[in-house]
Formats: sequence, C-alpha cells, structure tokens
Amino acid sequence: MKKYILHETEGKIETHIDFRGNLNEQQYEVVTGSEGPCLVLAGAGSGKTRTLIYRLAYLLERRVPPRNILLMTFTNKAAREMRDRTEMLLKYTPKGLWSGTFHHVGNRSLRMYAKEIGYPRDFGILDQQDSRDLIKACMKKLGRKAKEERFPKASVLQTMISLSTNTGKGLDRIIEERYPYFSNFFPEIKEIGEFYAKKKKDSGNMDYDDLLSKWKWLLENLPSARRRFTEQFRYIMVDEYQDTNYIQAEIIDILAGHHGNVLVVGDDAQSIYSFRGAKVENILKFPQRFKGAKIFKLETNYRSTPEILALANDSLANNINQFEKHLKAMCPSLEKPAMVRVKDAYSQAAFIAQRVLELREEGIEMNDMAVLFRAHYQSAELEMELVKRGIPYVVRGGIRFFEQAHVKDVLAYLKLLVNPADEIAWIRTLTLCPGIGPGYAEKIYEAYRKGGRDIVAFVRSENIAAIVPRKAQAGYARFHKIMKALTDPSFDPVPGERIELILENGYETHLLANFENAKDRVDDIRELVNFSHEYGDLNSFLNDITLRESFKGETIAGEPEDDEQLVLSTIHQAKGLEWEVVMLLGLCEGQFPHPKAMGEEAEMEEERRLFYVASTRAKKYLYLIHPVTRFDYQKGTVISRRSRFLEELDPEDYEIWEVDSSRAFGPGREGPYDDLEDDDMVIEL
Repeated sequence: MKKYILHETEGKIETHIDFRGNLNEQQYEVVTGSEGPCLVLAGAGSGKTRTLIYRLAYLLERRVPPRNILLMTFTNKAAREMRDRTEMLLKYTPKGLWSGTFHHVGNRSLRMYAKEIGYPRDFGILDQQDSRDLIKACMKKLGRKAKEERFPKASVLQTMISLSTNTGKGLDRIIEERYPYFSNFFPEIKEIGEFYAKKKKDSGNMDYDDLLSKWKWLLENLPSARRRFTEQFRYIMVDEYQDTNYIQAEIIDILAGHHGNVLVVGDDAQSIYSFRGAKVENILKFPQRFKGAKIFKLETNYRSTPEILALANDSLANNINQFEKHLKAMCPSLEKPAMVRVKDAYSQAAFIAQRVLELREEGIEMNDMAVLFRAHYQSAELEMELVKRGIPYVVRGGIRFFEQAHVKDVLAYLKLLVNPADEIAWIRTLTLCPGIGPGYAEKIYEAYRKGGRDIVAFVRSENIAAIVPRKAQAGYARFHKIMKALTDPSFDPVPGERIELILENGYETHLLANFENAKDRVDDIRELVNFSHEYGDLNSFLNDITLRESFKGETIAGEPEDDEQLVLSTIHQAKGLEWEVVMLLGLCEGQFPHPKAMGEEAEMEEERRLFYVASTRAKKYLYLIHPVTRFDYQKGTVISRRSRFLEELDPEDYEIWEVDSSRAFGPGREGPYDDLEDDDMVIEL
C-alpha cells in the first residue's frame, strides 16, 4: 500500500512520497543515498525494479530536471513498465526524461549528430531480416565460393559479425572460439563483413549493432558530443547491469565521466548470458572501473520460502568470483525442497506428470507450475508423457520438441522409408537441398512415381540429370547420399541407427552451415536417437510420435481453463519469472552442468549461476530430479552420476524422495506395478 504525506507550501498542496514507509531499510538507503558511482547488488526477488522506480521518483521530487536523468534498460517492456509505475507513483508524467533500451538511447543520440558521422539525419535502421538480406547480397560478390554446401549461410554470418561488434573481438577470434569448423573460410567471411559495412554506409542504413558501436565512436571521437551528453546526464541509472556486454559498459563509462553519478543495478549471481556476449566481469569489476564506488546489497527476498533460499545460498557459495550475498526470506517457512531420484528419463517424465496432477488437486493451477531444463532436448520424454496423459502445456519462448523444424526434417527422411508414397516427406527433404525448390522437388517426386515407386531402385539410379537441372545437382547429391545410406540393407534398421545415418551423411553439415545455434540442434537430434532406443522398429516409433497429435483433444479431469497450462522452459528463458512450483529435471553430470563447461572455471561458475537462477524461480515448492541411468547413443545405458550442484549441497537443505522405478514407463516395458492406474506412482520418502 503506497503512503503519501501532504505538505502545504505557499497556499498550494504538494504530494510527496513517503519513501521510508514504502521501502525496506536496504532499499531506502539506495534510494536516498546513492550519489556518486554506486553498485546495487540486487538478489533474486529483492525488489530491484521497485528500488529503481523509487530512486527515479526521489530524484524528480528533489527537482532534478527530467532531461538530466538517463535510465537504461535491456527491453522495451522493462522501460515501459518503469515509466508507467513511476507516473503512477508521482501522479504526473515527467516530460523530457531519457529512458529506454541501450539501442533506443543510441538511436536518439545518433540522430542529433548524424551529419558528423557521415549519415543522413533520417538514416534507416535495418531489422534482423533486412540485415540478413543485405548479407545475402554481399555474399554474391564471392560467387561460387559462398555457394559451397559447407559455407555459413547469411544468418550464421550475421551472428558472427554481431558478436564481433558487441564483444570487441575480431572476426578471427569469434570464429576460432565459437565456429572453428568455419576457420578455412575466414578470408571470405572477413571480406563479406567488410563489404556489408560498406553497403550499409552507402545506403544510409545502420543495423542494431551500429546503434551501439557508432554511438561509442561518437562519444570517443567528437568532443562536442561527449561534452553535451556527459554534462547533460547528471544522473545515470542502468538496469540488469550484469547483462551488459563490452561495448555497453564502455558507453556507460564515458557517459558517467563528468558527473560520476552512475547507479547500476544487477546481480552477478544471475549473469547467465555469456553466449550472447554479456560479460560478468563488468559488474564484478565495477569498483575498479569507478574508484570509490559505494556498494549496496538488497538481500531481503519477497518470493521464496526460507528452505528454498537456504539451498540457493548454499549452492552459490561454491563460486569463487562473486560478491557475497545471503538472501533472507520474508515468506513463511514451508517444506524443504525435494531431491527426487528416478530410474531414467521415462520415470522422470512419469513422476513430473503425476506430481503436476496431484498439486493441481491440491489447488495449485498449472500455470503456477514450471518444469525447467538446461537444454531443450531434455524435454522430449516429458512432452510425450504429458501428451499421452492429456496434460496441457506450453513451451515458453520456443517450440515443442517434436514440432521443431530440424526434428521434423529428420522424421521426414524416416517417413520415406515407411511410406515412400508420402509426397509431403519428399517435398520437405528435397527442399532442404541447395538449389531445389518446391517446383524441382515436385518433378523429382513425379519421376519417382512414374518409375515404378521402388524407392531403393530410384535412389540408386544415376540417371537423374534429366529431372534435376545442373545447378540443383550438387544439392540433390546430399539427398541421394542420405537416402542411399538409409536404404542400404546392411545397416541396422532400428530408428536410432537410421537417425545417426541422416546426421553423418549430410544433415549435420546442413545444420552447421545454416543455423547459429547448430550445436543445440545437433544435440536435439542426438536426443531423438536416445529417445528412439526403446523402439525396436521404425513403424512404432513414427506412429507414437505422429499419434501424439491426437492426444491434443483430451484434457485432464476437471476441464482446465484454456489458459491453464503447465509451463516448460529452459532456464535462460525463465530468468525474471516466478512460479509457485518449480521442477528442475536432468540433474546429472553431462546434462547439467553442460559438458562444454567441464574443465573451464569461468564456464562452470556460470553453470552454477544457472542452477541458482532456476532454484530461485520457485516460491513454495522445488523439486530437483536426478535420473540415475540414461541412454547414450554411443555407450548404451549408463549410470548417471548426480549433478555436482546436488553433491555440493548440505544434505540438510533437502529431503530425498525415492521413486520406485520397477514400474515400467517407457514403451514396451513391463514390471511388477502393471496393475497400477496410469496416474499412480510409488514414492518412498
């Protein structure tokens, strides 16, 4: 409840906010005492946004002109929320306030000095698709080289160029660190990058990254512009400072160089976006960047129970590079988080499905429950189980596992083996090949039909020139190679072996060349191999996946509202959100932490921060699930050691739930609990 104190001044009534009454002690200290360079370490659920809004209101109440305040956020949504809440608090709109994302403020600044940097004042801004199209045009300069199957496509080049700009690293380092499989193409990639920059300038356009890089250049190289902005912005506030990249931190350093009143708010414990170029060092080294900086800590948590926070605090204590914080709960005590041991991914899925139904019976709506995972591929078995039980769910910020384009591509190849007359599968697989569009794909399919509909004979026929024009023959060669391998009778016919053949004979190359997140997509396909190991034949595998669509019409008992759905999300997508119940699956070595973090201290610490973020999304109930075995497409069934993030915890932080996995949950399994109903589970506490 907001409190207001009314004062009468010269016959007029002025409304002032009761800051002390509306804030806790730590928040009040930030709002009223943050002159000079200040770092606010805002723990999860500690009222970070509220503190920023009240600080802004405090400055305006002290008659600081709005034009002298700069508030920078990371999303337009956050900027709008802060402006709206500030207006509600003040009861008026502060005219002239500079607020918005880094890109928004950069655009506004560059418009004022466009002529000085060689651009028209009404320069255009390329969105992501415009940028990609221009890169495609630049690639034509290379001619045949850029048309090679293994050469990165425009979207991948776009990501490389963007990372280079935002991290301050050369393209050669970006390729070496993140795309080593393209190192042979570095001279051509560099040439495209340079030509792309020239094309933008010649056409009077900037892309999103230019709004930052040219803003930084302006501040560094034009004294009049630097003087104007550094003198104007007497108070600078930055939200989510732990997510800033190299170039954003440099801009803040310059802007704060005159008055020195810079307030950055963030949490080093929630810095999880290094793959986008974010540098946790920016927040960790803020006191070195700004000598004499004050450090405030917001440690009162209004979200989670004491038991959840005890576990999160314990985990984070294992990180060396951090500011020490200890979250204290305002919520009442409840039960301890549960460390749930299950047999495998199928038992894990069955446990989650049953627990969701039980919690719903207890009165918790499904949209107040979330299942979080380190990588999307971990959700495959769970999604199948939810569909079979008719439990509605939504994948936040993404697509359901079996509906992803790359998964559907692989399934299309397999469908051709089961039903060679499947025209849709022919068109999908053929149009994946460079140079083959729907028209040529249709002609190839018609040639197959007229040739006797013998797919084995067709893919072994070398007489394809009459149907496929010369420019498409290189692309067709990949389809031919994959299908030839798939129809070879000497190969094991089980689904997993077939999927591996698709990857090995050209599809993995297709992913690497076409997608910035190619490695994640390859992981998804590897998981499809693992998922398929329970099926002895291709028919049952495809039928189970295809028939999953027929379950969509079923609902759980009680007919939930249309908007009541269980939330499935990666941890990255879940940051900033909260639920009554959080279930964190796949907590075993090799899954979480991610294998790429092994042996790298900085990457392992970021993985631990991910675990911290996941845990602190929970308000009341937290389930940490560890499958004790998992199937590996290379090694078979292996014992799965529980995640080091569980090993590091004090056993007093959680209670152990043992799920009796002698009951079968995977396709074709049998066990002593076959007489139980679908929703039954044996749990020993």
